[in-house]
Amino acid sequence: MSALLTTPPIEMAPRIVLRSLFDTALAAVDPLQCVPGFLPPRPKGRTLVLGAGKASARMARAVEAVWNGPLSGLVVTRYGHSEPCKHIKIVESGHPVPDDAGAAAAQQMLALSRQAGPDDLVLALMSGGGSSLITLPAEGLSMAELRAVNVALLRCGANISEMNTVRRHLSSIKGGRLAQACGAAAVHTLVISDVPGDDPAVVASGPTIADQSSPLDALDILKRHKIAVSPAVLDVLNRPALATHRGHGPRQVQVIATSEMALNAASAHARQQGFAVVNLGGAVEGESREVAASQAALAKGLREAGDPSGRPRLVISGGETTVTVKGNGRGGRNSEFLLSLALALQGQEGIHAIACDTDGIDGVEDNAGGLIDPDSLCRADKLGLDPQALLDNNDAYAFLSALGDLITTGPTRTNVNDFRALLIT
Repeated sequence: MSALLTTPPIEMAPRIVLRSLFDTALAAVDPLQCVPGFLPPRPKGRTLVLGAGKASARMARAVEAVWNGPLSGLVVTRYGHSEPCKHIKIVESGHPVPDDAGAAAAQQMLALSRQAGPDDLVLALMSGGGSSLITLPAEGLSMAELRAVNVALLRCGANISEMNTVRRHLSSIKGGRLAQACGAAAVHTLVISDVPGDDPAVVASGPTIADQSSPLDALDILKRHKIAVSPAVLDVLNRPALATHRGHGPRQVQVIATSEMALNAASAHARQQGFAVVNLGGAVEGESREVAASQAALAKGLREAGDPSGRPRLVISGGETTVTVKGNGRGGRNSEFLLSLALALQGQEGIHAIACDTDGIDGVEDNAGGLIDPDSLCRADKLGLDPQALLDNNDAYAFLSALGDLITTGPTRTNVNDFRALLIT
């Protein structure tokens, strides 16, 4: 990670300022820092650790580092996001499109949970990405059918809450079904939230949290986004709704890291360095290009108005934007935000920006996100690029890559979703 700022910000390169803020945000939600303070007491019986998500392997490592007593368990993370653990088995599977490795891991997880007794503790470690990492189809549904629904949801512009509502009702492990399999064992769930509003039932589609939605809600979402599904999917969603799933042992849920924590850490750091900060919060949603247009207008207005103290300003936000895919280009929602922002700003002097996914992976690419400057469009023109055509083709990755403006961190092993900052000088 970049060193913390020690030079007055007005004398520093905007890119150094922005990258330092992103690194500060990541440090605030590192599972190694967040997990230890929320661990429950050691039980009379065994401790079984189960988890899923892009941060879950690092969460498991954090548990092993401080737990006083024997441990065993199984945690599933995305390919390439593993962490070394001695007692907890780490398995990797597919994201954002589920695969057979995730289905096999989900079956193993359910089998382990059914062995838990009333004196045992099941410590559930859940984070964003878990919805596709442990995907076990509901009875009567094939993996191919479930995979097709996931792909359609990813491309249609549905928000994370809508996607995970559908996923819960097509699953044999989500929506509290894992907790139900734990029977009388105590289940203590720690959640690193990647969803606006931080509802733990939405994170990883809530394997240990009773579902409050209905199959009719899932059907409505599919209809609203005009997603055609197979007869088997319709059959599952037209079955009578079952009682909520939670099992009958003690249940506790704690959200231990959020987008707000990351944004607040970055904001505090920026203020210490002399910036005036506008923190829009961690619940920003909407189409990436529409959010970009809105934030461009805000930044231009702030620059025109000026700051009474003469300080440079920062507009910081989190949440999760979406992309309705119409082209065949490359790039995730943060890259699309940046290209849209550059087009909206049209080279406005004195505005620089960063946008990255805190898990280190923007969409399915190898970058976390990127940066733009007032001269981004000018540099693109010199390279013969057509930014609007690239945006129309959902090819923001090509734009940032050609300019050398990608940010590549590799897996961060945490996940509180998007981090955006606009620097106004």
